[in-house]
Amino acid sequence: MSTAQTPEEPTAEAARQLPPATVSRLTLYLRTLNALLAEGTERVSSEALAESAGVGSANVRKDLSYLGSYGTRGVGYEVAHLSRKIAQALGLTHEWRVAIVGAGNLGRALARYAGFESRGFDVVALFDADQMLMGTEIGWLRVSDVADLESVLAKTRANMVVLALPAGVAQSVCDRVVGAGIHSILSFAPVALTVPAYVNLRKVDMATELQILAYHAQRLQDPRLEEDRPGA
Repeated sequence: MSTAQTPEEPTAEAARQLPPATVSRLTLYLRTLNALLAEGTERVSSEALAESAGVGSANVRKDLSYLGSYGTRGVGYEVAHLSRKIAQALGLTHEWRVAIVGAGNLGRALARYAGFESRGFDVVALFDADQMLMGTEIGWLRVSDVADLESVLAKTRANMVVLALPAGVAQSVCDRVVGAGIHSILSFAPVALTVPAYVNLRKVDMATELQILAYHAQRLQDPRLEEDRPGA
C-alpha cells in the first residue's frame, strides 16, 4: 500500500487551475518521467517528452510553464525534479484511497490491477450485492456487502470511488456514495449519472470509445475516403 501523506497545505502548482488538455498531457509526461527514473536517467529534453506523449515540443514547454518549470537550453529538464512537480500539480502527493463498487468481471480486474499502487492510489475496498461473493478474496481485498457501503467507506477512509455497475443500479449507488461524503467518482456504468455540482464525476464509456475508433478505422480502410486522410 502507498504511504503518501496528505500535505498540510496544497502547493501553488497544485492549487492552480490547469487547462484540461494540459492535465491530460501531464499524466503522459509523468508516466515517461517515472520510467526514466527507473532507468536512472537524470535529464530529459522537451523533444523526448513530446515524442513519448505524441505532441509537439512547444506543447510540452507550454504545459510545463504552468508549473513554473523551464528547461535549460541544451540541457533539458531534471527528471526527478520535474516528476515531483507534476505529481504535486496532479494531486498525487495526497493519499488517495479508492473503493470499487461492483465485483463483476470489470471490478475484479480493476481490483487486481497493480498499476494503481505505483501511481499513488490504494484500493482499500471492494463491494458487491451478490451474496455468493461476500467474504471472497479478490487480490488482497475481501468483498464487502454493498449494504454496508457507508460504514466500510468510513472505516477504510476511502476518498475516491469507482463504479463498475449495471445501468439499473448505478444512480442509486452513486447517490449513496455522494451521501457518504465522496466527492470523486469514476463511473464505468453504461448510463449518464447525475451528481451535485461539487462532485467530480468522470465517465469511462468503452463502447463509445470503440465506436469512435471504428469511425476512424473505417476512414483509414475505405479508399474512397483517401482524400480526407491526414496529409492526403
